[in-house]
Amino acid sequence: MKVLMVNKFLHPNGGSETYIFKLGDALKAAGHEVEFFGMEHEGRCVGNSVNAYTKDMDFHDAGKLEKLTYPVKTIYSSDARKKIRLVLDDFKPDVVHLNNFNYQLTPSVILEIVKWRKKTGHPCRIVYTAHDYQLVCPNHMCNNPNTGENCEKCLSGKFLSCTKGKCIHGSTAKSLIGTMEATFWKMKGTYKYIDAFLCCSNFMKSKLDANPLFAGRTIAIHNFIDHIPWKEVSKEDYVLYFGRFSKEKGIGTMIEAAKKMPEVSFVFAGKGPLEDQLGGIPNIQGVGFKSGEELEDLIRKARVSVYPSEWYENCPFSVMESQLYGTPVIGADIGGIPELIREGETGLLFESGNADALCDAIKKIALDEENAEKMHEACRDLSFDNLEEYLEKLLKIYAQD
Repeated sequence: MKVLMVNKFLHPNGGSETYIFKLGDALKAAGHEVEFFGMEHEGRCVGNSVNAYTKDMDFHDAGKLEKLTYPVKTIYSSDARKKIRLVLDDFKPDVVHLNNFNYQLTPSVILEIVKWRKKTGHPCRIVYTAHDYQLVCPNHMCNNPNTGENCEKCLSGKFLSCTKGKCIHGSTAKSLIGTMEATFWKMKGTYKYIDAFLCCSNFMKSKLDANPLFAGRTIAIHNFIDHIPWKEVSKEDYVLYFGRFSKEKGIGTMIEAAKKMPEVSFVFAGKGPLEDQLGGIPNIQGVGFKSGEELEDLIRKARVSVYPSEWYENCPFSVMESQLYGTPVIGADIGGIPELIREGETGLLFESGNADALCDAIKKIALDEENAEKMHEACRDLSFDNLEEYLEKLLKIYAQD
């Protein structure tokens, strides 16, 4: 099988890039042919045989003249159509697997795939992995950054609320472009050509299903995670938060809970805009950003880790990682988080944004060593899809008529 992976970034940049690189390697290892299409970049590490890529669009460092043309280029790209056509003619994929494409590549590429498929008669399935809520929310988070509130006003396909709420970077102009982009492609009906929408949680699936255009073609399939070998360690008496220090991640609620529980030690690992709020609280130890073995050691030794998010998380790796390292998780009951925790067995859920509810949950684990040990042992039997298992499911989706 020939698979063309489409993603705007073809260099290490975030979760979607990690996803396409690992999936591409797994497909090749299984005997399939894989090529990639996206933007050119000095750090590009994957590609295609004809070296056809669109020009790198940098919204932050662009010159004044370039910025003037961006509103049009972020909605429709004739360059992306021309370049992907070169790849289609040469590679002749059986599947085009779309990932993040809005604003840089634009949905123009879908029109070209359909045009090529019709002209050549070559059967080519179009599959899309939703890494966020972009197709139903122009700011991709279902969250208004100005108010911090979760928002579902655009789910039905009416996108003017994005402009009214200044939902993209707090800018009316940028939000208007987002509204125009979403409205334009809705009117063209371009997304009807996508055969399957892969959602990394049942929660995300429910949000896409709110739009009649997508309902019936969505498939919930949790993200894969690398195998983590079990290792016995001596637990230490601290509650761990690791991640970004920002409002939507619930860091404020976490700090409030720590203040209410001076008898409990908290360790905060990470960085972000609210980092200064950690200072002056005796039972909070900020250890900065950690990764690799240092982070693993922190997670394994923690009595419990907390994921207090206040936005519609999809399928956070941190929740899966923590449990596979043997540490139960207290997670906010929001987004896809509840799907990853066996309530009362490998962790607990609490009302998102409720510091008192979080304190109650922490008491049940951090201050109850027997219960904490029971949950630690339950994590031993927990499993999530690894790459091989995910690939097996994906190949079935690829092969569907």
